[in-house]
Parts: sequence; structure tokens; C-alpha cells
Amino acid sequence: MDLQVDHVTVAGRSLDRLVDAFEAAGFPVEYGGTHSNGVTHMAIVGFRDGSYVELISTMESGAASPWWDDAIRGDGGPCAWAVGVDDISATTAALADRGVRVDGPAAYERTREDGTLVEWDLTYLGDGDPGSSLPFLIEDRTPRERRVRPTGDMASSPIHGVDTVVVGVPDLDAAVRRFTDAFDLAAPERTAFATFDADGAVFPDQPVALAAPTGDGWFAERVDEFGPSPVAYLLGCDSEEETRFDDCTEGSLGDRRVDWLPVTDPIGRPYVGIAEATD
Repeated sequence: MDLQVDHVTVAGRSLDRLVDAFEAAGFPVEYGGTHSNGVTHMAIVGFRDGSYVELISTMESGAASPWWDDAIRGDGGPCAWAVGVDDISATTAALADRGVRVDGPAAYERTREDGTLVEWDLTYLGDGDPGSSLPFLIEDRTPRERRVRPTGDMASSPIHGVDTVVVGVPDLDAAVRRFTDAFDLAAPERTAFATFDADGAVFPDQPVALAAPTGDGWFAERVDEFGPSPVAYLLGCDSEEETRFDDCTEGSLGDRRVDWLPVTDPIGRPYVGIAEATD
């Protein structure tokens, strides 16, 4: 199965704080509206390839959320990812036949600030919060441009969109088997992720990398606190193009150069990087 990132999620106790963090780094953010659960609301950074970063929190501080409650209450930051599919019912059935635990498809909606209703279907895969390890599936019921469009000047930015999701896991071998079995992926390339003090696995031509702690430290503590979940998002950028982002920190993910952006709220360290697009 060819995975295509639809969106990634960043959670925290304050949506305003998340929005401020991304705007301070140079991203145009648009308020997305309230969800039909009546508890959460969100904002969007939309990219030209159609993918986006969703910023999510509860409308009332301290309210219990049906989605990513631990990540919201604990200012967990990166917490989930979704892949887009053309036929969610057929894809759900195929994954169930492969032995993947599925929940869905089910209908969801939110109302944009301008009153426009946005509707979509979701299927959750595996255990834990939606998209915490295996991505969840999403298919639009209303026109996609109602749900997302490039924000601000991102339509002309050298940044394509979300290129790679780095998922922190406690057991690398078990996570690799979970992904290869679910999506019929080729064996990943094993490498060290020095940034996270982790052993890593990168799936060729797929937008996901897995990282398991090799020692103590912040990354091991995060995996212990939140369990398997995204720890970083890489944005794909045109080769040798200049971006307007300042104060980047040069780093790497395996043998891939990454410029980490100064987006640190709410976790206190960078988790959004820019890398040359892989496609």
C-alpha cells in the first residue's frame, strides 16, 4: 500500500499557544473551527501538496477530550497522523483481511468559522489513540477544499508538505513487523537517529520512519509517558531552494540533512524539520 500523508496533528493545552508558536516561526495559520464532539477545536497550516498540520486543543481548559486526551492535557505536541484513501470502505476491509484491528469507517464533521460544514469518514487502525502508531484513514465526504487549502502564501512556498512522520516506539522490531504486515511494505533501512538517541528504521518511498530509544533521556521519557506516537514531522522542500524561515538548527535524520525549525511549544524542543523532498 502506498501511504500518502493527509495530515499530522499537534496537541496541547492551549490552541492559542500552538498557533502563536507556528506563526512565530513563519507559518500562516488559519482557524479551522470546532469538531462535532463539542469539545475540541483546531487550526491548520496547509501546504501546496494538500497535506497539512492540524493544531488541536480543547475549547475549555482541562476538559476531557475524546481524542488524544493525554497529549492535550500533557502538552504532548506531535500525537497523530492520517493517510488519505480513495475508497475507505474497501481499504478498511483489505486491512482487516490482513489482520489489522480496524474501527470504522465512521462519519465525522466540523463547522468552519464561516459556518461551512465539513464532513469526512475515518477508520482507526490498531490500538491506542487514533494515528498514534499506525496512521488512521481518512476520506472526504464534502469537497476537499472545504477541509483544507494552502494557508497564506504556502501555495507558492518551496515547501511541498508533510514528507515524513517520525514515530517513536518502545520496540523497533515489533513496530517494523506491525507496519510491514499491515501495509505490505518492503523491509526498512536500519540506521541510527542521533538526534533522538535512537535506533531507526526508514521505509523506502514511504512517508514514515520509526525510532526506538537506545538509552535514557528526553526521548525515552517521552515514549514511556505517551507510548508509541509521532515525535517529529519533516516537511519536504524543493532542492536548493531558499525558505524564509530563520533560526533553524542544522541536524540530520540518519543520512538525511534536516533543518529543525524553532517550533518548540509545547514540548520545549524542536519537532518540525525541513528536508529535501524525497519524491
